Formats: sequence, C-alpha cells, structure tokens
Amino acid sequence: MTITPEELAVLMQEVEVADPIDFADLPFNEQELRGLIANHLCEMADAMESFSPEDRNLALLAVAAKLVLENLVLHVQLLRRHGLPVSDSVDALLQRLKSPGKP
Repeated sequence: MTITPEELAVLMQEVEVADPIDFADLPFNEQELRGLIANHLCEMADAMESFSPEDRNLALLAVAAKLVLENLVLHVQLLRRHGLPVSDSVDALLQRLKSPGKP
C-alpha cells in the first residue's frame, strides 16, 4: 500500500486527537513539522521497497520501537527536570524495568 506524505500527515494528525503532542513554544509551524516527518518516513519506506514484506515490517517496527523509547526517555527527563512525578502507568513500567521477572 502506498501513501503520500500529505495523506500520512493527515493520519498523524488524526492519531494526535487521542494522544495530542505538546508542541509547547517551539518556533516551528506544527503542520510543517508533520509534513517534514511524513516526507522523511515516506522516503524511508520507498528505500525499503526491495525488502521482503516481513523485513519491511520488522524494519518499521524497529523504527517505531526506537521512537517510542526515545519519547519515553525524553518525557521522563523533562518531568524530572521540572520536579514533576511521572504518571502511574510510566511509574509501573519503570518499576518493572528495575525488577526484571516480576509481572
């Protein structure tokens, strides 16, 4: 399935309805940032055109996992910098990571 960067940017914005991004006071236009990321991801997907479907899915899953991890780390760093507590779900996740083997 192919998607244009413009279509991807729209999908990104639809996902943000359930989980909004706090752009804070960044000196950039939100739509332009979405467009930049959508273009980059579409270029990345095009570069994987020669990959098997399984390898493409694995590569995209690895990229998504890395970005989620990076987002978590940045979020926790920001909260700590401002002396704010993490949410219960993030705290539970961090506790699980500190105590491997416990559910």
